[in-house]
Amino acid sequence: MFDLTIELQFAAAHQLRGYKGKCEELHGHNWRVQTTVSSDKLDDTGMVIDFHELKTITSEVISSLDHSFLNKVFPFTEINPSSENIAKWIYESIRKKIKEKNCNISSVTVWENETSSATYYE
Repeated sequence: MFDLTIELQFAAAHQLRGYKGKCEELHGHNWRVQTTVSSDKLDDTGMVIDFHELKTITSEVISSLDHSFLNKVFPFTEINPSSENIAKWIYESIRKKIKEKNCNISSVTVWENETSSATYYE
C-alpha cells in the first residue's frame, strides 16, 4: 500500500457558535491542510498520483475558504466552522474530485495552529 501526503495553507477567520469561551469571538488562523491519499498500485509512470495534481485538487477545494469569514461560507453557514467540520468538508470535497483517479482519499488533517489539529477519515 502507498500513501501520499501533501500540505497546503489558507488564512481565514471564524467564530464558533454556541461555544462558551474565547473561540466564540471572531478570530483567525493560518490553517494548514494535510491531504493523504492511498493506493495499492501505481500508474504507468510509477506514481499513485502526481503531487502537483493532488496539490491542485486540494487548492481548488480550499480556495473558497482562503481569506474568508468561514461562518459566511457554505456549509459553515449551517454548521459550526470547527476544525473537525472543516476537515470533513475538505475530505468529502476532495473525494468527489478524485473518484476517477488511481487512488482513494485516506484522511484530511486541518491544523489551526502549531499544536492543535483535527483529522477526518472513514
